[in-house]
Amino acid sequence: MVNNTAEKSQVRYASLAGFMYLFVIITYAVNAYIAGSLEVPGDFAATAHKITGSETLYRIGLCSSLTSSLCTVFLAMGLYGAVKPINNNLALLALIFRLVEATMGGVMAAINFTFLKLYTGANYANAFNIKQLSALVDLQSGAYSAAINIAAIFFSLGSAIFFYLFFEARSIPRSLSVFGLSASLLVTVICFVKLILPRYADIADYGWHPMGLAEIVVGLWLLIKGVKIRPEVNENHNLVTA
Repeated sequence: MVNNTAEKSQVRYASLAGFMYLFVIITYAVNAYIAGSLEVPGDFAATAHKITGSETLYRIGLCSSLTSSLCTVFLAMGLYGAVKPINNNLALLALIFRLVEATMGGVMAAINFTFLKLYTGANYANAFNIKQLSALVDLQSGAYSAAINIAAIFFSLGSAIFFYLFFEARSIPRSLSVFGLSASLLVTVICFVKLILPRYADIADYGWHPMGLAEIVVGLWLLIKGVKIRPEVNENHNLVTA
């Protein structure tokens, strides 16, 4: 039974993390769906035509991406609060990794809003010919892809540490902790593969599927089942880190 303020706080933080796991996935999916429906890879004119005709919808997609980054801060805070009693130093390190990820996401959202002007601003379209515009968009796309992978490395390392601490605490089933830890490390590998060997990017993207499944399952578990508080585990780790 949860019988003190600190343990109740852990449970509340875990519930927050569970909700944010799911909400971040939803906001990311909304952005991916809208971008996928309006962007035509390799065809600037067609993309510009679609985005100009649905600019508000496209802006909603960009705001959804920004919301995902903002909510990552709350997710990281929830995870930190849930595992901090196990090992405060490792929990803090994981929090920092996830905050760097969220910051990079905000910067990328700002860049995307800036490049929106190339698609919708007549003055920009008149300043460049179609080849120059396509080259600029290709450059932005390449920079965005690199930034996504770099941010994902910070994400995966932070996620791996959080899952390791869940494993140590046995506050969720250890099978879920191991699955989440393995999926997180797999993301680290595939992001480096995409940065070093971009020609294998499409194949490497399949490595994201276990991570997505892990976050959905663990998010539901934390939201519905919560965490099991084991005071003896917390006390042992506090003695070690004191």
